[in-house]
Amino acid sequence: MKHNTPQWNSSEICYILIVGIIAASLLIGFICEATGWSLASMQWITRWVSSPVALALGIAFALLFGKAFPEFNKTMSKKLLQYSVIGLGFGMNVNQALASGAEGMAFTIVSVFGTLALGWLFGRHLLKVDAQTSYLISSGTAICGGSAIAAVGSVLKAKAESMSVALGVVFVLNGIALFIFPYFGDALGMTMKQFGMWAAIAIHDTSSVVGAGAAYDQMHPDWLASQGVSALEVATTVKLTRALWIVILTLVTPFFFRSTMASVTASKPWYRNIPTFIIWFIVAIVLNTYVLANPSLLGDAASTVGSRIGTTINLLAKHAITLSLFFIGASLTRDTLRAVGLRPLLQGVLLWVSISLISLAYICTV
Repeated sequence: MKHNTPQWNSSEICYILIVGIIAASLLIGFICEATGWSLASMQWITRWVSSPVALALGIAFALLFGKAFPEFNKTMSKKLLQYSVIGLGFGMNVNQALASGAEGMAFTIVSVFGTLALGWLFGRHLLKVDAQTSYLISSGTAICGGSAIAAVGSVLKAKAESMSVALGVVFVLNGIALFIFPYFGDALGMTMKQFGMWAAIAIHDTSSVVGAGAAYDQMHPDWLASQGVSALEVATTVKLTRALWIVILTLVTPFFFRSTMASVTASKPWYRNIPTFIIWFIVAIVLNTYVLANPSLLGDAASTVGSRIGTTINLLAKHAITLSLFFIGASLTRDTLRAVGLRPLLQGVLLWVSISLISLAYICTV
């Protein structure tokens, strides 16, 4: 009886090997950190895999070999990152999260609508980008990249080509931001808190914000203790607070496109536009604060165990984020780069540079 064995081509074999090596290194690193076990002279086995390295490997693979297992890669790049973000919630406290989110609220309001106004100026008047594409790029820059574009696009009933171009612009700039932001932050001597806030405001997608925060933590491990705060945690909390503005944006979008949406049927309810993983992230923070690490509820011994469980989940999530960045990088193909076009890319760059400089000036002066 003949058995059907999978016939993989060279690019798929290479993909499997890279994913396997990265995953094995991260798993060993997680076990060492969770148990306190040291590899001594063999630390290179775990330390070579950082967020920028994983992303670089993914991008290099995509540009050299093209797509391998596209459906699997698409699912992993999205789901693994979302589950990892939920896991980060088990390392956070409600009071700290509220403080981080509320601190930048006033600037968030100004920056969201200011970005939309700048996008209208750059895109429609300076570069003559079509209305839908320009607005989608501005929305992605203003809030949280691909998630905002998807939500706003569904309200607008946007054309497929407009969605593709906007997502392509955001994706390209996200990859660049993940590389350069940690080094800019380091050169400017930014604290963990300052860099976390800057990354959350100036980088589009949650994935790149999380990756940049993780990279900054890896660059300054000694600051975690001395400053008492993690760039990753600040960046994640502020970004996910900012992501809730998707709801507001989907509600105001019809007013900007009244003439073109007169015949469009009602969109899905506003609450359906909130990414589910954000809700679970909040649940994880609440659970960690009031259940797992609550001595008055569980008792001292049980709360110690609960805190350890939360810490372990949080540690696993940080390692999983690094792996998710490989999948994200492997999604950036030559076709994506070709589809973007010069004028939409210029709009995205102008918006990105503007919000980066304005937010940097604000954060460094408060």
